Amino acid sequence: MTRYAIDHSRNMLIAQWSTGIGDTATTVAELPPARSAWDGLRLATSLTDLSQACWRCYTHPASTAERHGPNSLGWFRQCERDAFASIVPALTSPGPAAGGPFPTATTRVEDSAQRVGRSLRAFDTSQLTVRIITEVTDELAAIEQAELGDLSDRAQQAVVLSREDASPLQVSQADSLLHRHPFGPEELFTQVDPAAAAIAAAHWLYAAASTTARRGRLHPAQVVARVDGVKPLILESLIEIVTAIGTGTSPRQAVMPMIRHALHVAEGHLSGVTEARHRITAAEEFAERAHADHPELGLDFDAVYLPITSLDPTRPALDLLDNLLAGIHGCWLLDVQRVHPLGTLGDERTGPLRRRPVEAFLAEVRQEAAVRRDDLL
Repeated sequence: MTRYAIDHSRNMLIAQWSTGIGDTATTVAELPPARSAWDGLRLATSLTDLSQACWRCYTHPASTAERHGPNSLGWFRQCERDAFASIVPALTSPGPAAGGPFPTATTRVEDSAQRVGRSLRAFDTSQLTVRIITEVTDELAAIEQAELGDLSDRAQQAVVLSREDASPLQVSQADSLLHRHPFGPEELFTQVDPAAAAIAAAHWLYAAASTTARRGRLHPAQVVARVDGVKPLILESLIEIVTAIGTGTSPRQAVMPMIRHALHVAEGHLSGVTEARHRITAAEEFAERAHADHPELGLDFDAVYLPITSLDPTRPALDLLDNLLAGIHGCWLLDVQRVHPLGTLGDERTGPLRRRPVEAFLAEVRQEAAVRRDDLL
């Protein structure tokens, strides 16, 4: 989303958003005199809130909701998206009479737009309103562009947002980037929606694990289980993904439930009650064994860390993408160790030999990924 701030040295309203490798900023308008020293900050805050409400329609589309009848989750989400048409009128509405009640908004998008309109009226100038309308219109256009799978220009800010769905166009673009560089090029983080990139990366992780497994006479899940330098909880999710794909599940079906679950956790909701019960039971058994083996430690269930999700709820798609790429890299390291068991990446003695096995490994991974490409797209 776009964040707005006041540059007090120039008395300017500025907008900034992420590009995947850093933020970019642009000047929106010069602020005219206001009734209060805080009016500029109120305007910036209300614009940020409006951007967040609108981009949530992108990250939480109505199409991903399980129900779509009246007053259902899908219905409410569609109401939020439909409210885009009411934003510009809300910015220019005259507002309530002095001492009168504020209008009641039916959606978060409408409420945020009305707050921007009220903030604008503190400046008593039509020129600023025109600039803000242009700014908001550009922001809405960027969201609509991202919904179509085009993350260029201002829509690039979507590369840091975790979405409950993924554009097939974006998945295909991520697949092409990974074909060029299976370890994950920088463009994967600056040009592609992270949920789509994670779907493609899961496809390539399975290809890498299958390649290493075939050369080492192992199951792909066994290869992933042996990857070093990955936290146990993350490793668990990678094994789950590889196992699921190996049994015929598509990369999309293996990845998206994890991302959606983490997004729900971030909002205070817990889905997958059966799985949660299994985790609680396992934690209780762990605490009981620990207490029996080491009673002097005084361990109990309340002291056991129980992860609800294996992903960072604040950035689940990007977190999963990082983990999947680490898994692909780990498969290569296992392949290198099998070919050169005495060498390490930091060993100069094996330096001249590293390029040949790496290129051979990548060639086999590309071939494996190509064979299964229909399952990805």
